[in-house]
Amino acid sequence: MAISVAVDLAPFNTLALPGKAARYLKITAAEQLADPALAAERRFILGGGGNLVLTGDFDGLLLHMAIPGRRLLSEDREAWYVEAGAGENWHDFVQWTLAQGWPGLENLSLIPGTVGAAPIQNIGAYGLEVGERLHSLTAWDFARRACVSFDRVGCRFGYRDSLFKQQGWHLNGRLAITNVVFRLPKVWAANIQYGEVAGELADIATPTASDVAAAVVAIRRRKLPDPAVTPNAGSFFHNPLVTSAAAAALKEKYPALPCHPQPDGRVKLAAGWLIEQAGWKGKALGPVGMYEKQALVLVNHGGASGADVRRAMLAVQAAVREKFGLELSPEPVFL
Repeated sequence: MAISVAVDLAPFNTLALPGKAARYLKITAAEQLADPALAAERRFILGGGGNLVLTGDFDGLLLHMAIPGRRLLSEDREAWYVEAGAGENWHDFVQWTLAQGWPGLENLSLIPGTVGAAPIQNIGAYGLEVGERLHSLTAWDFARRACVSFDRVGCRFGYRDSLFKQQGWHLNGRLAITNVVFRLPKVWAANIQYGEVAGELADIATPTASDVAAAVVAIRRRKLPDPAVTPNAGSFFHNPLVTSAAAAALKEKYPALPCHPQPDGRVKLAAGWLIEQAGWKGKALGPVGMYEKQALVLVNHGGASGADVRRAMLAVQAAVREKFGLELSPEPVFL
């Protein structure tokens, strides 16, 4: 097994931050993970690098998950069960399912990253989270030296959360997800609960799944920078979840504050709006700042380091804390 050394990681993170991996191995088949030599190393599991802040060099083994493959695994009267390798590009996979006539993931179009990373973060957008469509997944457990499987309940999904984050496996490299199976419903209805999506589709009486996907893509392209042009990690902060009483108090003081009631009774607040009101939309601190079209997105204007990102993050958090008394937590992993 050819492990590379001193590998430049700037091309492997969408913030284009500098750093090297002492050892690097591209994983294209699950069988590679069973090599006993990998179990003895300090590891980090890398997907698309879109949810990562490099703080410097990584003195360990970086396993870059690039397992390909997508297929219809089975179907029943209610759903199609579609499997994808962990290394599949998420957006390309979503578009492929729609092209096959299998709706259900369209609201998650154009989210950067890979299929294998999606359950860890429980990615979500425009009224849908990936956990709602996940059926099961398989991973290699380095501690047990065996393949393990998790169903949807076992993944313990929460808002941008999962068992894999709760256990810290996304940091210590204990588990490497190899493939994911999605349950896509045969009885489908357009999810256009978000005003932006509904507005984009206002001229279409009965939107299809492809129409919803096209609307989501159009909205995201208007609001979010292309990492290939302006390095960024997408939405950098979680939307805060607060009690209904706290949300009501803030809403009374700030009537324009976007609030989204949650099934558990809490209320999700729009972090981008909070950051903008705190004066950080389009503002920079050195080479790092918040995007001028979407205050939730942290961008690298050129030459930034992980320390620069952390400095800007702390400044934004302090500004929101001072104005609203709320704590913003970052979405990306710091390595």
